[in-house]
Amino acid sequence: MFKSLVTKARVSKRSVLHAVTGLVMVALPVVAVVAGNAMWNGAPYPSVDPDAVAQRLRARSDEVYDGFALPEQYAAESGRGGTGACYHRGLRSIAHIDEARSDVRSFGLDWSVPDVPEATARDAQQRVRQQLVEKGWKLTHEGDRAGVAFRQLGFRFENPEDGDQVDVQWNNSTTTLFISIYAPCGQVPDEFVEHDWAGADWHPKERPTGP
Repeated sequence: MFKSLVTKARVSKRSVLHAVTGLVMVALPVVAVVAGNAMWNGAPYPSVDPDAVAQRLRARSDEVYDGFALPEQYAAESGRGGTGACYHRGLRSIAHIDEARSDVRSFGLDWSVPDVPEATARDAQQRVRQQLVEKGWKLTHEGDRAGVAFRQLGFRFENPEDGDQVDVQWNNSTTTLFISIYAPCGQVPDEFVEHDWAGADWHPKERPTGP
C-alpha cells in the first residue's frame, strides 16, 4: 500500500513537472518574439489627434503672445502650423536610416512679430521666460549670441509633462521676434491629410485699445 502511494506521488510529480516544462517551452518562444519585436521596433509612438495638437499649439501661442505684453504698435503676424518628419525606433532605425515614417509626425507652429527694437524684444522675452519658469518648463537652449555686428537673443523651453517646446529668437539683422511652438512625434490617423488641415492656422487675438 505504501509503495503504491509513493508510486502515485512520483507519477503525479512527474505529470506536474511535464506540464510545467511544456508551459515553459510554449511561453519561451512567445516571450522571445515579444522581446525581439520590442528591440526591433523600439518604443511605440503615442497616438495623437492632429486637431487636438493644433489646438494646444494655438493656445500656447496665445499664452506666449500675451506674455510678451508688447506695446500696441508691435503686432504679431498670423502663423501656419505644419508637421515634421519622425523616424523609426529600435534596431529598425539602423535598417531604415533617414527614412521617415508616413504614419508618425511631429508638429510645429511658427509666427513672428516684425520691427521690434532690441530693448523691447529683450524685455518681452524676459517676461515669457519668467512665465515658463513659473509653470515648471525647463530651459533646454540658451540662444543669446553676440558678434562684432551681430546680436541674437533667444531661448528654448520644454514642458516636461508632454514634451512641447517654445522657441523664441530675435536678431538685429531682421529686428523680428520669431516664435516656434513644437509638439513631439505622435502616430496620426490614416485619414489625416496635412494639406487639407484647416486647424493648423493661428491668428493673434485682437488686443484691447486704450480710450
